[in-house]
Amino acid sequence: MEFDVIVVGGGPAGLSAAIRLRQQAIAAGNDEFSVCVVEKGSEFGAHILSGAVIEPRALDELIPDWKEKGAPLTVVAREDRVYMLGSAKRSTKLIDSVIPESMHNKGNYIVSLANVVRWLATQAEELEVMMFPGFPAAEILYNDDGSVKGILTGDMGVAANGDTKASFEPGYELLAKYTIFAEGSRGHLGKRLISRFNLDKDCDPQHYGIGLKELWDIDPAKHEEGVVMHGSGWPLTDTGSSGGWWLYFAADNQVSFGIVIDLSYSNPYMSPFDELQRLKTHPLIRNILEGGKRISYGARSLTKGGLNSLPKLTFPGGVLAGDDAGFLNPAKIKGTHTAMKSGMLAAEAVFEALQDGRQHDEVLAYTAMYKDSWLYKDNFDARNFSPSMHRMGQWMGGAFNFIEQNLLGGQAVLTIHDNARDYDQLERAAHAYKPEYPKPDGKLTFDKLSSVFISNTNHTEDQPVHLKLTDATVPISINLPLYAEPARLYCPAGVYEVVEDAKGAHFVINAQNCVHCKTCDIKDPSQNINWVTPEGGGGPNYPNM
Repeated sequence: MEFDVIVVGGGPAGLSAAIRLRQQAIAAGNDEFSVCVVEKGSEFGAHILSGAVIEPRALDELIPDWKEKGAPLTVVAREDRVYMLGSAKRSTKLIDSVIPESMHNKGNYIVSLANVVRWLATQAEELEVMMFPGFPAAEILYNDDGSVKGILTGDMGVAANGDTKASFEPGYELLAKYTIFAEGSRGHLGKRLISRFNLDKDCDPQHYGIGLKELWDIDPAKHEEGVVMHGSGWPLTDTGSSGGWWLYFAADNQVSFGIVIDLSYSNPYMSPFDELQRLKTHPLIRNILEGGKRISYGARSLTKGGLNSLPKLTFPGGVLAGDDAGFLNPAKIKGTHTAMKSGMLAAEAVFEALQDGRQHDEVLAYTAMYKDSWLYKDNFDARNFSPSMHRMGQWMGGAFNFIEQNLLGGQAVLTIHDNARDYDQLERAAHAYKPEYPKPDGKLTFDKLSSVFISNTNHTEDQPVHLKLTDATVPISINLPLYAEPARLYCPAGVYEVVEDAKGAHFVINAQNCVHCKTCDIKDPSQNINWVTPEGGGGPNYPNM
């Protein structure tokens, strides 16, 4: 099947690109201009998870009448509260004057990003974008000159041993003049493109976090619609890890609660899932959630290196957009508006090239448009936020960011770099502190498997494992003795286990549990795990996340 443009990934960046392409085509009188979006989730929004408080700036530009069209942005952020948790019992509420200006949320909205994406998908459909949910882009197709010519979707109906089943359907070759890759954090095709075209040769290593989220129905008497809470400190300080938590009071007596942990952490015994559960035992959080009901759970990685880690965006035949490149603003703790704007800029540059009769070449105008846009300024002003926290620590880094964001407006004369790679930070298990995590009570704190159950995660039975080991001996021969095999802990879904029997230790992969967070692909200290797409439609099906 041939199109003018293929968009890989149906998240905020990909859908914004598709919508903007069709808007331009219609304005130019070119109704035949064809755009398709391929999305690995069973539906648009199924794999989308975020806090989320979003800045509507990009949406205002893309669809100015979004309110009239019923966009699910209804809860205005009305108050910010930022806390430092000093211990399992203590908390200090910071006064507004010491909070970085970038963290204030006046004019923003508390949303379900999954529902925003579902709404964006309807807008794309109305513009006659061809939408293919449940069709993961499995491979990149190249022309003879090395330029990208499209993608190959995954085969359906392949057994775990590689044999074809009665239900077998081969993947489709989707060809385009240009392809926009917007797969989200650690996109498996984006990763290959960055390597093939050496797109990261002039930037810092990319940095990531893992975000874990729970959605709760709480006692209406405790609900304060529009309040935005953020915090840091305990329990991550116990293991020397960094990150922060959020609790957003959304509509209908629901709260979005979660934690983001930097994947540059060093303690191999640190378990992000268990840190989330332990955090709920703090009185500040417990008093809000206790008596309520947890209704959903999920996890995903986020690309947080910012401007310093941004790879080259263009290559022959295609571009990177959204978290496939990494436009998140860590100072604002926001990436939706930046992802959407990057998709819009990519669409404008690609459409301009097509109007000039070009195809399969490098759309350098995308980079120029980015540097001339508010998105670049947004990224530039926040360029030091994460590296200063990583290199200076919570207190000194926080002080630096207060000075830069509040007093200097993000315009410090120096740029701080963080050249340490996330996967290379683990200390040896023999020397590491081993935290004690509370046993789940099933009311406030939970185990991994019951959590995965409410993420509605499912994969077709009897299919090839989509978590590929470069060397099957590494987990037991190297990672276990050196790092206590951290995959069994950093995975938020119980995918990886070390099982002991009479023959010794064995590494077990429960691929059915995978929520597609990509943490294993990022954090494995031996870089031995390669995440690839499973059969179409597999993975979580997040409602209202």
